[in-house]
Amino acid sequence: MPNSSQYVPPKVWTWNKPSGGRFANINRPIAGPTHDKELPIGRHPLQLYSLGTPNGVKVTIMLEELLALGHSGAEYDAWLINIGEGEQFSSGFVAVNPNSKIPALVDRSGPAPIRVFESGAILLYLAEKFHAFLPAQPAERAECFSWLFWQVGSAPYLGGGFGHFYAYAPEKIEYAIDRFAMEVKRQLDVLDRRLAESEFVAGAAYTIADMAIFPWYGELAKGSLYGAAEFLSVQDYRNVQRWADVILQRPAVKRGRMVNRISGNPSGQLRERHDASDFEKVLRES
Repeated sequence: MPNSSQYVPPKVWTWNKPSGGRFANINRPIAGPTHDKELPIGRHPLQLYSLGTPNGVKVTIMLEELLALGHSGAEYDAWLINIGEGEQFSSGFVAVNPNSKIPALVDRSGPAPIRVFESGAILLYLAEKFHAFLPAQPAERAECFSWLFWQVGSAPYLGGGFGHFYAYAPEKIEYAIDRFAMEVKRQLDVLDRRLAESEFVAGAAYTIADMAIFPWYGELAKGSLYGAAEFLSVQDYRNVQRWADVILQRPAVKRGRMVNRISGNPSGQLRERHDASDFEKVLRES
């Protein structure tokens, strides 16, 4: 493939111009808050600060699944953090997540608030707190952990790699798109082969591994990410398709996919969630 770029990396990189692309206005090479603003606090034990992206949806699915099982202690307020507006850089949010990424959770059910950030950590925290969606036996538990962290390690190639260069970068770079498309298809093949031998990702039971993987790879398989379904031939991964269809039918998944969503069909958007009845209001008003 010919080299279409004349760019030569400098000896020392400096941030002296916008990076370009959809998220250029919020990209920066330093951490910490950009402005002072406290986070709101609702009336429920769990306070979620998030956005309806794949990483955010993992947690809202988990919370809705816990409520469906009858865990009243999983009642939550879901506050919208609009990352396109830089709200993740407020002093309040940075205090909950120093990495300034959604989602972030504060558990106020005990004597002192507990912060939890990183979506995989939140899923594990909630699974252990409520003793749900996490196998008890060592072998099954290890399998669940392995697939959970498979997702944590793999998704950056899908989101920050393929998704960025295919959908958001200011110019299409053949090498970058080819490189990440190859890796995403390899990951889909890994998942498809696993689901050929197992009903759910970690085994016979639905677990936090499925909740972590579905918003990325299940949504990709159903054509909901980056407009890339045809490009990646996602229909070829029949076991992933079967698994995604099963998960999409779960009522808690349907609700979780709506929370903190700000794009798409208005009937699927619940910008903030403070009560179970909020879902009914959206359906009535749409």
